[in-house]
Amino acid sequence: MKNFANKSINDQLTVIGNSFYPCYLIQGSRKNLLIDSGVNVIAPVYTRLLDEALGNKNRLDYLFLTHSHYDHVGSSTYIKRLIPALKIGAHERIAPLLQKESALTMMNNLSEAQRSRFTGITGNEDVRIAPITVDITFREGDAIDLGGLTCRVYEVPGHTRDSLAYYIPEIGALFSGEAAGVAEGKERREPHVEFLASYDDYLASLEKMISLNPQILCAAHGGVLMGDDATDFLRRSYAATPVYRRLIEQYLAEAAGDIPRAIEMMVREEYDRKGVTAQERNAYITNLTAQVKHIAGLR
Repeated sequence: MKNFANKSINDQLTVIGNSFYPCYLIQGSRKNLLIDSGVNVIAPVYTRLLDEALGNKNRLDYLFLTHSHYDHVGSSTYIKRLIPALKIGAHERIAPLLQKESALTMMNNLSEAQRSRFTGITGNEDVRIAPITVDITFREGDAIDLGGLTCRVYEVPGHTRDSLAYYIPEIGALFSGEAAGVAEGKERREPHVEFLASYDDYLASLEKMISLNPQILCAAHGGVLMGDDATDFLRRSYAATPVYRRLIEQYLAEAAGDIPRAIEMMVREEYDRKGVTAQERNAYITNLTAQVKHIAGLR
């Protein structure tokens, strides 16, 4: 988790940070784009690595967000403060949320739970997530010309209602956020299912991304999958989704429909005993709670 570096995938694409909290730098002939801003408690790392990759971090033109969770928008405030000319793009639903104090307070609380894992990185710098202005709001079909590369926008709700995927057709690279789940396991190829807002939308979004047949899948967490592994992961994520729904339904049945009890049982068995995910515990419980409540509402 502490192996921070720039990793070049090709001449246009660089992974900034580490495999669990990555940001993705795309360099066109005219414009440079960062996808997601990672978690705020390591914000100084991202800006240092941007300096290394670009020669000067102020050459970064755009920051596009895949969705509104703290570990994807986290460093946006910090990066924007250091690069004032930076333009931030996101789903139109995100703009008001990133101005909402209660939402930002929750994000900062979740971030603080991570601080001990990255001792000494932030120091005394102010990396709190403060109100963020979204300069460009996106909808399905929008595209941004970077010079020789086109960033195409796809709405992929399911994980959140504001989830977007970005696709660069010239290099076959898809940036899925958590709309495709999270790549985990020993070889980082096993999908951890991440529908929070809508089970049906999550499956439909996976179908949409599968149809793109990407050759590079830049996952929200867990690294980059190349070649046939990219679309194969999306297909396996699709197949894993109904299996995971049935697992939640089993816990609900065992708890006789008591949602808090089902969540408690699932945390104890799936997270504490089996260790099914590397996700921080508080964040796991927050996400699981949304999933269980959603599935309970579909029964």
